[in-house]
Amino acid sequence: MAKKLRTRKHRVVLNRSVGGDMGITVVLAIFGAFMFLPMLYTVMNALKPMDELWIFPPRFYVVRPTLDNFKELFALMSDSWVPFSRYIFNTVFISVTGTAGNLLLSSMAAYALAKIPFPGSQPIFKLVRFALMFTPTVTAIANFITMSALRWVDTYWALIIPACATSLGLYLMKQFMDSNVSAEVLESARLDGATEFKTFWVIAMPMVKPAWLTLIIYCFQGLWNAGASIYIYSEELKSLNYAISQITAGGVARAGAAAAATVIMMAVPILVFVITQSNIIETMGSSGMKD
Repeated sequence: MAKKLRTRKHRVVLNRSVGGDMGITVVLAIFGAFMFLPMLYTVMNALKPMDELWIFPPRFYVVRPTLDNFKELFALMSDSWVPFSRYIFNTVFISVTGTAGNLLLSSMAAYALAKIPFPGSQPIFKLVRFALMFTPTVTAIANFITMSALRWVDTYWALIIPACATSLGLYLMKQFMDSNVSAEVLESARLDGATEFKTFWVIAMPMVKPAWLTLIIYCFQGLWNAGASIYIYSEELKSLNYAISQITAGGVARAGAAAAATVIMMAVPILVFVITQSNIIETMGSSGMKD
C-alpha cells in the first residue's frame, strides 16, 4: 500500500511526522527567543527610571515604565544650535541616496559581468574579489586624498559616492545573476525587441529579488549607523548617530538618554528589515524553468 503524502493548503509537504514538525518548531522558537533577548533588554532599559537602570544584576523587565528618558533625550537635542530635524534629514538623505545608488550601480555592473560577454570581464571580476579583502580602514588615506582632490570633503558626496560602489554589493549581485538568471530568457526578451536596459530591469532584476533586498538591508544599515566621519567637519552636515553620541557622552547622568537613543537608532533598520524580509525568502523567478 502506497504511503499517503502529507499536504498543507493543498500542497505536498516534506514527509515528516507531526512530532518532528513540532520538535523543529520548538527548537526554532527557543533560538528565536534567545536572539530576541538583546533587543528586549535594550527596549526595557529605555523605559526604566534611573533607579531601576542601575540595579544589579540587570533585569529584563521594568517595574515602573516611564518615557522620561526619551523626553530627556529630545530636551538635550533641542538645546543644540543645529536643529534636531537637520540631523534626521542628513541621516535619511545619505542612507536612502547611498542605498539606491549602491543597488543601481551594483546591479547594472553585475548584469554586465554576468550576462554580457566582453573582453576583460574575467580579470575585472577577479579584481572585485581581490577588493573584498580590503577594509575601509586600509583604504581610508587613499580615499581621503581622492575626496580632497575632487573637492568633495565636507559635502554629502564624500559619504554617498563611496557607498554607491562597493565590491561586496557587486559580488553578491553577480553571483546571484550567474546562478538564477537564465541566458535563454534574456535572449528571448532581446528577440522580442526589448532593449538591453529593459531586459535588465524587467527580466533580470525580478529574478534576483532576494539578492537586492538583502543588499538594501546591508547597505542601509551601514549608512544609518555611520557615526563620525573624517570627511565631514560642518556640524549641519553631520549624522544623527554622531549627534546622539556626542550628547549622550555625558557619563552616568545621561545613561537613560543614551538608552533611549539606542532604541531610536535600532528601530529604523529593524523596520526596514521587517518590511523586506518577507520577500527575501520568495522563490526565485527562474525556479522550475528548464533549458
